[in-house]
Amino acid sequence: MPHLHLEYTANLTDLPVEKTLLRLNNVLMASGQFASEFDIKSRAVKVEHFQVGTSLSPRGFIAVKLSLLSGRSPQIKQQLSQSLLAALQDLSEWPADLQVQFSVQLVDMDRESYSKVAIG
Repeated sequence: MPHLHLEYTANLTDLPVEKTLLRLNNVLMASGQFASEFDIKSRAVKVEHFQVGTSLSPRGFIAVKLSLLSGRSPQIKQQLSQSLLAALQDLSEWPADLQVQFSVQLVDMDRESYSKVAIG
């Protein structure tokens, strides 16, 4: 915990995926909300087939879903969301001919039913 899921469109060919995940993990760790960097798990999935809106103009997106154990205040969740969104925007220069949308969604995981074990 937390679990960060990043989806990005295949037309974002210059997206440095590993650097992006590391940067987002660092943003989460810097928030002071997580006891250990080892607890932060992130993954990225390239979306090959997608449509943004109805226009045929080139568009893309990066969508982050952050799953957290329940119990955090709305203010803490808003702070995490805004920090992740700012980090996404600052990742790199985005193609001028491509409209890109960024989004961050926080999802509560039921604290009572979440189980985890680390081996090694």
